[in-house]
Amino acid sequence: MGPGRAASRYGPIALCLVGFAACSAEDAPETDEYAGPRAGAEEFRVRIQTSKGVFVIDVHPEWAPLGSGQFRNLVTSGYYDDARFHRVVPDFIVQWGLAGDPRTTAGRILTTIPDDPVVASNTRGRVAFAFTEPGTRSTQVFISLVDNSRLDEQGFAPFGEVVEGMDVVVALYSGYGEESGGGLRRGDQRRIVAEGNAYLDAEFPLLDRLISATVERNQ
Repeated sequence: MGPGRAASRYGPIALCLVGFAACSAEDAPETDEYAGPRAGAEEFRVRIQTSKGVFVIDVHPEWAPLGSGQFRNLVTSGYYDDARFHRVVPDFIVQWGLAGDPRTTAGRILTTIPDDPVVASNTRGRVAFAFTEPGTRSTQVFISLVDNSRLDEQGFAPFGEVVEGMDVVVALYSGYGEESGGGLRRGDQRRIVAEGNAYLDAEFPLLDRLISATVERNQ
């Protein structure tokens, strides 16, 4: 699920998993459990290579320590590599965070982190975790394409911002709008979770790819 265009649509993104058997505790592969952010964690930079080019995110743990720690953990584990930008809505957001291999998604998506207070605002280029309900942040993140500060009061806490390549972010394929994103009003996201890239590539072949995400360096 993730941010909706209006408060009445709050709850659109990543965790629409009711009835998804593959995410059961018995079936999910073992993964390293996230232990939270390191004390005094420093800012760091993430370079994301896409099928349209490169963009760079500066991550600020002081904005959202739990969210920034979770993001670093997902990047360094390779979770995002070969994912699809499955929800790209012009003048709203770009969203990703469901792994191409459904077995990888199953091992991560039910591991959630508590909410961070909203310190920074959801202005253009800011990056935050998507969620359906409080306390359900997991793997999906979004970049605001416009000033989405109205999302602040809904609890979406930015942890970083795009500092290079915003033109690449804006150029990511948006022709499917809400149709490819899943969620309450965008079809059934369980197909993405259960089948991964096999489903997205067959049904939405023009989606852009996240080739790799790497932590470049501390600031």
